Amino acid sequence: MSLATRNGTGSVDAPVNPPKVVRQRRVRPGLLGLAVLLIALGGLGAAFAVTSVRATGSYLAVARPVEVGREISSSDLVTVQVAGGQGLRPVPAGRLDEVIGKRAAVALVPGTLLTLGQVTDDPLLGPGQQQIALGLKTAQVPARELHPGDKVLLVSTPDDNATGETAAAGTRFSATVIDMVSPANDDKVLYLALTTRDVPAVVALAAQERIAVVLTEAA
Repeated sequence: MSLATRNGTGSVDAPVNPPKVVRQRRVRPGLLGLAVLLIALGGLGAAFAVTSVRATGSYLAVARPVEVGREISSSDLVTVQVAGGQGLRPVPAGRLDEVIGKRAAVALVPGTLLTLGQVTDDPLLGPGQQQIALGLKTAQVPARELHPGDKVLLVSTPDDNATGETAAAGTRFSATVIDMVSPANDDKVLYLALTTRDVPAVVALAAQERIAVVLTEAA
């Protein structure tokens, strides 16, 4: 590029600015890999969410209270929709016919999902046995929870009106736990299978609040 001077000395070449060079940023391979990984994880998360939503099934739930040992009817159950259900093993609604007619192995509570472990084909009472229910205070229960099949010993406590050896003597009765429930007042109701000949004596002692329960064998 030329410029003209005032005194006519001719043109003088003016300096030319060099062109600007734009440097390209170098992309670190580690950051690029991290970005790809995050994108992949996001896609997997979205796929998992879609799968969880789609994994909705129809299962059986308890519609009304069912006592231990009672046969289950169709009116005792209701069909509910459950999404996901990982870790749960409820009975699918399609297996309703397999459940009807079976007995409740434990007390069934309304609003809970039904599992196969809560029903049984086996008789809860053996030959020569009858079922009784004992109302107990929490402190009278030998364990935080008693389970079906636990073996217990019922021991009569001393009579306040008795004296001498009669007061110290304790009668023992062997029984098997069928179920245990906790009413709203935080007491316990213990359902037991007891030999028929022992039932009258145990009922009389229970009415006098003279029964102690001892756990002898866990199921």
